[in-house]
Amino acid sequence: MNRLFVFLISCLLYQNLNAQDFETVFEKSKGTETATYHQTISYYKRLAKAYPEISIQAIGKTDSGEPLHVVTLNLEKEFDFNKIRQTDKRILLINNGIHPGESDGIDATMMLFRDMVQGRINLPKHTVLATIPIYNVGGSLNRNSGTRANQNGPKEYGFRGNARNYDLNRDFIKCDTENAKTFAQIFHLLKPDVFIDNHVSNGADYQYTLTHLFTQHNKLGGSLGEFLHRELMPQLENKLAEKNWDITPYVNVFNQVPEKGFNQFMDYPRYSTGYTTLWNTLGMMVETHMLKPYKQRVEGTYELMISMIDIIEENHEAIGLLREAAFNGFRIGEKYPLDWEIDESQTSTLLFKGYEGEFVESDITGSNRLKYNRDKPFTKDVDYQNYFKPSVEVTIPKAYIIPQGWHNIIDLLKLNQVEMKRFEKDTIISVQSYKTKDFETRNNSFEGHYPHYNTVVRINEESIAFRKGDYLIPTNQPAMRYLLETLEPNAPDSFFNWNFFDTILQQKEGFSPYVFEDEAIIILRDNPKLKSEFENKKNSDSEFANNWYAQLNWIFERSNHYENAHLQYPIFRLK
Repeated sequence: MNRLFVFLISCLLYQNLNAQDFETVFEKSKGTETATYHQTISYYKRLAKAYPEISIQAIGKTDSGEPLHVVTLNLEKEFDFNKIRQTDKRILLINNGIHPGESDGIDATMMLFRDMVQGRINLPKHTVLATIPIYNVGGSLNRNSGTRANQNGPKEYGFRGNARNYDLNRDFIKCDTENAKTFAQIFHLLKPDVFIDNHVSNGADYQYTLTHLFTQHNKLGGSLGEFLHRELMPQLENKLAEKNWDITPYVNVFNQVPEKGFNQFMDYPRYSTGYTTLWNTLGMMVETHMLKPYKQRVEGTYELMISMIDIIEENHEAIGLLREAAFNGFRIGEKYPLDWEIDESQTSTLLFKGYEGEFVESDITGSNRLKYNRDKPFTKDVDYQNYFKPSVEVTIPKAYIIPQGWHNIIDLLKLNQVEMKRFEKDTIISVQSYKTKDFETRNNSFEGHYPHYNTVVRINEESIAFRKGDYLIPTNQPAMRYLLETLEPNAPDSFFNWNFFDTILQQKEGFSPYVFEDEAIIILRDNPKLKSEFENKKNSDSEFANNWYAQLNWIFERSNHYENAHLQYPIFRLK
């Protein structure tokens, strides 16, 4: 009897010790501190050692020199994602610390995984959880207590820029960083059905701790987009309301009061949820309100993730079927939307909980400044523009052809598991080609680039000679959307607009005026139609008429001396 008593006491002591051992930095500090990178990884390693339902794996590199980690929680203790996808389970990927100063998700997810394996929350039967504990490792290691100027805790946190000072939530499509390349590797390994990216934000002052930024439903498209808009989002809002955690769409305003109305944020593929949308993943960013206490924000993030898991459990079959159908949602020869604009014919109404705001004279500048009065809360109907319509479309081709010399593009396509094959011999093919007609370029550096925008191209039909080893890339594959939004030059986040093809914008050969002047006379003499166009332009364009070099260059560009490579987009379409 004494031995049994001692054994039972030992078990109870071990359980209490085990529970205390997994108390997080956040909990030990009473909700005022966040775990460091090394504390976070150490925590998950200990958790995985104690509980067989959890696995931690180091994958790939980051700019900091440290690896990224993926922590997986599965009731069935299976961590091979190829095998997991053969079951009826859905996969939820949670990304934390992309902006390490926005650390709410880091601490909330640590507690979530622990509480599930310790039985405080039921382990999901139909959902496998995976998390990148801290995505921006370099930023997390660069801790400070001042760069989040308006944020209410924690005491110390990481910096927004990564080890090379990139904002990683602008890098998903261009992949300048090792972090983004490894994320792509992880994403295609997991192939998640649902994606959550945990953030903190402050566009205005209002009563909510939680806001959500779901991927734009029209852009996601089809039945999957309707499910996100009509089912997933309302279910999340309702479940949180039942727990007294009100949530509203991300308040997309700057220096104005929300009650004037605002529109949904458009998440292009540079952003995490815009990137994941290209593979029909249901994506959302959590944006907690940075003016709320840190403890409150972490607790809200925790409850939101539990609610999302419950929704996945309840809808796991529907999500699987909808995603499967979405991969056949666009067909060759149909129109595909590349860019979007607000649809003014449709709008939503939010019952918004805010604070009265007014513009008062600034004591510093003497100009008007916005000031909110938390003693004057309100609940008002607010116009919310969350319907978009295509503003730029393209016809989906059968395939793209990429000359092998553009290895930087080929490498990115391979990273994203794009299916392709190489020509086995030299061949001539009738294709559609683009000539760059017009574009604008940002004056200031943006994430290591001077991106182009408002790109206009002219399409031509021509026969092109391709070499053995060039790449033929069919569009009828899971990466169709990725191909269209990176290879079509007038897509907002195309590789062209991210400066991958800037060498074609520079003319490599030219002329010496004192030599070409005599030849220009011969060119015009032998081509009466060209001469007529030239004279008409001089008569109608005074600036041209007064610029002798522009006149010679105009003739040069219409001669056989002008290089075909100038402004010629080097990726070709097969109808």
